[in-house]
Amino acid sequence: MKNYIQPGNEIAWTNEDVTGAVDVASGDGVVAGSLFGVANGDIAVGDEGTLSLIGVYELPKVSAQAWTFGQRIYFVAASGECTSTAGSNKLIGVAVEAADNPSATGKVRLSSAFTI
Repeated sequence: MKNYIQPGNEIAWTNEDVTGAVDVASGDGVVAGSLFGVANGDIAVGDEGTLSLIGVYELPKVSAQAWTFGQRIYFVAASGECTSTAGSNKLIGVAVEAADNPSATGKVRLSSAFTI
């Protein structure tokens, strides 16, 4: 196919130099428009880096929550944590392992779909 570009598992992303922008560390979750990805490396404000859109990642979670296998997981952009609470948070995937209350991290399989 002449119009094929790439598999789309990873996407180049520029950390825009806008008000409120912050440096992103390797492994941080990033909401970019309607996409959610995990930074493959450090991405300073104004720089371009790569976000992984699929896979299983150990991500920071709301410590006071317990997760069950297969539970929907959302991302709280303001805190950089994952949660099982929908609200205005972005759906990013499902838990692939139970996580205790309290615990600082949980394992999430990214949905690779657009966030809602």
